Amino acid sequence: MEQLNNAFTLFLSLLVEAIPFLLLGVMLSSILLICIDERWLLAHVPKNPVLGAFTGSCIGFLFPVCECGNVPVARRLIMQGVPLPVAIGFLIAAPTVNPIVIWSTWIAFHDRPEIVVLRVLFSLIIATIVGCIFSVQTDVKAILQPAIALGTIRAEPKLNNSVSLLDGGDFMLGGAGTATKRMTQIPIQQPKRSWRANVNLVIDNIVQELRELGGVLILGSAVAAAIQTLTPRELIVSLGSGPIISIIVMMILAGSISICSTVDSFFALSFAATFTSGSLLAFLVFGPMFDLKSIGLMLSIFKPKAIFYLFAIATQLTFLLTLFVNFHVS
Repeated sequence: MEQLNNAFTLFLSLLVEAIPFLLLGVMLSSILLICIDERWLLAHVPKNPVLGAFTGSCIGFLFPVCECGNVPVARRLIMQGVPLPVAIGFLIAAPTVNPIVIWSTWIAFHDRPEIVVLRVLFSLIIATIVGCIFSVQTDVKAILQPAIALGTIRAEPKLNNSVSLLDGGDFMLGGAGTATKRMTQIPIQQPKRSWRANVNLVIDNIVQELRELGGVLILGSAVAAAIQTLTPRELIVSLGSGPIISIIVMMILAGSISICSTVDSFFALSFAATFTSGSLLAFLVFGPMFDLKSIGLMLSIFKPKAIFYLFAIATQLTFLLTLFVNFHVS
């Protein structure tokens, strides 16, 4: 009974710490649906693969979306004719390299600022490298889903009246049928919305994202509390203290728990006393890039083979960078 009480207390504490950041992130990303002029952005992205991938990795500062919203934005970027390195850089880095996530990470690890800095730095490095690697793919249609490849062909050179990049940020939330319908009927152009339509868009997006992400947050907090209180302490210490096994465990946990990047730092904080710094970074860096939820979303853009290569490269880079931290920084 005491263990259950401790688990419930930890569960509530995680929720209380994380909910404000979830609300702020959802509200800000929803407001950006109507505030960002993506036409200027698309017109100024560099064509150089390295600069393009790095620029795409940094666009998250302008589009602070989590891993639920980065896929629709990346999809729109590709369909508007943005170079593949830019879109992939954004796809991988945006859930981490954005002001909401950086702030929440700082709140959770304010006594360990190196975690905050290295999380952003590693995300930028991995996203830039992966984007550069995929820049050698000359025929993008070979790795894109047919509906997306068709959209790249139909994209106009000029971006006048282009649809908002953040429109349809919740396209997977309505179920598979809704997703398929929207994927096959994506408008390249649309008339300017009225203020009433903009307000409705923001409200609808807030409600849908809270419904989706709130459930994930509750599940993730419950899992974290259960692991901390019900798992034998000796097992946690043995797994968390190993420089290699701790990274593997936290990467598996990050991929399976699918917790939102806006609040995942509070989940990782509950393991800070027993797990290595490198393993905490592995969770914070790898989880927003690839988890079960984001992989499902990526299948709406890329063919399975492309996702496998994205996953394999990002996994190896995350492991090597965080292993370096365990051996040389911790």
